[in-house]
This record gives sequence, structure tokens and C-alpha cells, in this order.
Amino acid sequence: MGRAGAEESCQGAEGNKSVQVHISVLPYLPDNAYNMHANPTKVNMEPHHIRDIVFTEKQIRARVDQLVEEMADHCRSENMVMIGILRGSFMFLADLVRDLYDHDYHPRIDFITLESYGGGTESSGVVRITKDFSVDVTGADVLLIDDILDTGRTLTYARDHVTARGARTIRTCTLLDKPSRRVVPIEADFVGFTIEDFFVVGYGLDYDSYYRELPYLAKVTFEEEG
Repeated sequence: MGRAGAEESCQGAEGNKSVQVHISVLPYLPDNAYNMHANPTKVNMEPHHIRDIVFTEKQIRARVDQLVEEMADHCRSENMVMIGILRGSFMFLADLVRDLYDHDYHPRIDFITLESYGGGTESSGVVRITKDFSVDVTGADVLLIDDILDTGRTLTYARDHVTARGARTIRTCTLLDKPSRRVVPIEADFVGFTIEDFFVVGYGLDYDSYYRELPYLAKVTFEEEG
């Protein structure tokens, strides 16, 4: 990313083993750059900062390259469909697709919008479709792309929905995995990074629709008011 002082904490991965996380604190980010107190329009958000960078842009790019290598066998299908679970997966899916193109893979692509968080930081526990995918997946080999696997409800719902639409096979790929949060017994076939139970934003992930544009992933640290 061109920012000096960042600790490169991304470890290599073999097979479909995900990469463990170590947080790097980047003190050179200005205090008012991404601080709730500096932006009074964020009225629905608790006081917080995102100065702790979890994964840099460089680390994410390297891991995406590794994931494409790991999923190569599945991507060789002549009837492959990639379905991104919106909204958080849009950057991740775009980078995967560009990398797949460089490897001469050409999937059909569509999106499904599922909602379980609303504007908060905790899942409501109820998953609903707000926009369904329209591509025909009958007999297709489908790769579901999601931003984060925590409780497992969203990915399970999406997988079952695609199955009901006639897919031949379904594989799942998530950027992040929080196994300590799991309440539904599901594991992704491909995982970018495994993290502990803390709230992250950036690279498509948001807090009340903010921060999706960040090219890195950062931890949200909530502050005591007063």
C-alpha cells in the first residue's frame, strides 16, 4: 500500500488452510481520518476508531492469488457459476474474478443479496433474501462467495437456496472465518483468513454502510463515551 511501518503478518497457507491473523497497529493514520467523533453525520454508530489494521492491501492481494490456485480444480468446470453474496463480498469477488481471468477461467457471474445484520454489528439471526440471483444454475458447478463466515446462518441459507435451484455441485469461499462464532455446523471449502471474534471493516465490509471502500481490513475498536 506504500505506507511505511506496517507489520507484514500474513503467513503462508497450504491447500485450503486459512491464514491466521496478527493485528498490526499503524499509528501514522491521522486520528480524524476514520474516527466517529470527527464525523457527526454517523449518528447511528457507537464511538469508535479503526486505526488497527488487521490485513494490508498487499496481504489481501497475495491471499487472493493463493485462493485461486487452491480452487483451480473446481474452476475447470465448463458450467461454472460464481455467486457473490452481497453486499460485503463485492471487492473480494471482483479480485477473484480478475485473477481467474488471468488463469483462463471464465465463469458466469451473478449476485444474491441476503440480509441479517441491518445497520448494527450483531446478526439478527434471521436471514432473508432482498434480491435473488437470476442466472440458471441447473446442472452447474457453483462457487458461493461471501465476505465472512461467523454464525454460519447466512452461508447455510445461501447454499441450501442454490441447491434447491438445481446446482450440480456447490463450493463455498469466504474471505474471513470466525469459527468461535459458529452456531450452525458449516465450514467453507476455501477460506482467506481466520480471525478471532472482533468486528472488522474495509475491503467491502461495513459498519452501517461506512468503510467498504478501504483497500485493507481494519479492526473496529469501540470507545467508552464521556
